Amino acid sequence: MDESTLVATRRALHGVAELVIAGPQFRTQGSIKLRICPGGLGGHLSSVRVDGHDLVWDGGRTPLTGTCRALAAASGQEVSELADVYAVGSGVDPDEELSFDPAALDPLLGWFGRADAALRAFAPEVEPILWPEHFDVGVTVDEVNYGASPGDATHTGPYAYVGPWRAREGEFWNAPFGALRDAHDLTDVDAVVTFFEAGRAAAR
Repeated sequence: MDESTLVATRRALHGVAELVIAGPQFRTQGSIKLRICPGGLGGHLSSVRVDGHDLVWDGGRTPLTGTCRALAAASGQEVSELADVYAVGSGVDPDEELSFDPAALDPLLGWFGRADAALRAFAPEVEPILWPEHFDVGVTVDEVNYGASPGDATHTGPYAYVGPWRAREGEFWNAPFGALRDAHDLTDVDAVVTFFEAGRAAAR
């Protein structure tokens, strides 16, 4: 898969998560928090979610095509940006035609599912949150952030990260914010948990 296809699909998914799920949820229930669901992602308080290649809500389902405005309307909502809540988000316009490639979407959703399972195994006392601004799922334990991203300006492809609030030094720390490992090197839940455990040890 070429990089442009991955980036376009990731951006479109981010846009739906932000403008169709988190934004309307914030306007009606006061929370931007999202969560990982079986086969996709959804609102923490809202029933609207991405399930595979579809947008799903109570009583309905529609393919992930068209624009965020049209998807929101189909699910009985008004599309909502979050520029008044945080400065940098998906950058997707409500009327922009979305581009989803199944060959990119399926691995991205699979990575989110794997990462969420790893976070729950690593820190069962903390609920993982998918944040719409940076579009990463994570937890915080003892002033260290642990999580996973589908890719961004730092690293194009999906990756897991460990981000201590206070900078650490040493071989483990290979990113400006702490440490990251590419998803291709973390092929199952246990491998992701092992990375988080190594981060916890290195941060002590």
